[in-house]
Amino acid sequence: MSVNLTCKLSDRHLDGNQSSSQRQLAIAVSANASANNSNNAPLNLCLVLDHSGSMGGQPLDNVKRAARDLVDQMYPQDRISVIGFDHKAKVVVENQPIDRLESIKEKIQSLRASGGTCIDDGIKLGLQETSKGKDGTVSQIFVLTDGENEHGDNERCIQFSRLATEYNMTLHSLGFGDNWNQDVLERIADAGGGSMAYIPSPNAASEEFQKLLKRVQAIGLTNAHLILQLAPHVRLAELKPIAQVAPDTIELPYQIEGDAIIVRLGDLMTDVERVILCNLYINPTNYLTHYPDSLEIPLLTAQVRYDIPSQAQINTLSSLVEISADFIQDYQPNPDPQVQNYLLALAKYRQTQLAEQKLQQGDRAGAATMLQSAANTALQMGDLNASTILQNNATRLQTGTTLSEAERKQTRIASKTILQSSIDP
Repeated sequence: MSVNLTCKLSDRHLDGNQSSSQRQLAIAVSANASANNSNNAPLNLCLVLDHSGSMGGQPLDNVKRAARDLVDQMYPQDRISVIGFDHKAKVVVENQPIDRLESIKEKIQSLRASGGTCIDDGIKLGLQETSKGKDGTVSQIFVLTDGENEHGDNERCIQFSRLATEYNMTLHSLGFGDNWNQDVLERIADAGGGSMAYIPSPNAASEEFQKLLKRVQAIGLTNAHLILQLAPHVRLAELKPIAQVAPDTIELPYQIEGDAIIVRLGDLMTDVERVILCNLYINPTNYLTHYPDSLEIPLLTAQVRYDIPSQAQINTLSSLVEISADFIQDYQPNPDPQVQNYLLALAKYRQTQLAEQKLQQGDRAGAATMLQSAANTALQMGDLNASTILQNNATRLQTGTTLSEAERKQTRIASKTILQSSIDP
């Protein structure tokens, strides 16, 4: 198992008549399963399921059915644990191998709806149970809720999500119905290194569970970090310089270690690339002072540090990739179309974020304008389903109609992903 690492500049050509230029660098990273070692490590999955009173009836019945179906799709070497929570959390299935299927499914079926909602207690207990089976496995936690965290502390949820990544666990959030807090669940998923899914109706639960299971079963490498070494004449943009744009869009934090920039990527899948976009400012004057005849300007190096759970290896380093640009006196723009599309994905996300901020401030006209811009951006990048959702919601705001909770959640998902015939994880 190794890493695929490729880098592309938004325009490899630099204008020889300008002392400073701005470029975006797209870095695509995925796991590469070799012919001799194509098997991923066992999955260590924890389901953290809301069974508060509002989940009563068909919602909880469908979630339990979806969870039982998910267990059936896991492999014999995998591990499972299940946490149930209302205003307090309890262990429903202790961390164990998938070898007593009927017993596991019976315990899931025993969940009954009652009480309020305390998401952070569910996450805390999920971390504790998941940690029992994390050695040599890919540890993933699915947190499902249908409501507000009225008996808990939202900041505590975020703290636990960050803690999960420190212990090489990934946390995904699933919002069920239309009454959950999209801001909180997105922050949980972003802090936990996972994805956010929307289950609009009870009968969609199984489909979303299966999509997320398929995603985590494709994980080959874990605890991946991108390491960037910038040349002296290159710097990051000051505001939000690094973002992931595929498979989900999220602003990424980074750390400085010595002269290296470190970005945590988390899990790497064998069939889906993580694409990171870096916003760079380039001033090659100093380099050209020492190498006046140079036509190629070195910009940075990129490398990935990662763990191979199937081989119990940690802190493995990929080969170093060097990125450079060409200094052109008779400059003509030469934009890379794939990087341009990544830029559009990030623009769509940020435009939608601005629309939501304006909506929260009571500026409905401003929100409609930003949603219209996001719809046009989605259309330009070929994301037709997202464009339709964003355009419809912009039109509703323009006509004085308030967006429903379902429409606001559809907008959030449309901003973060490329929508196909249905919402992808």
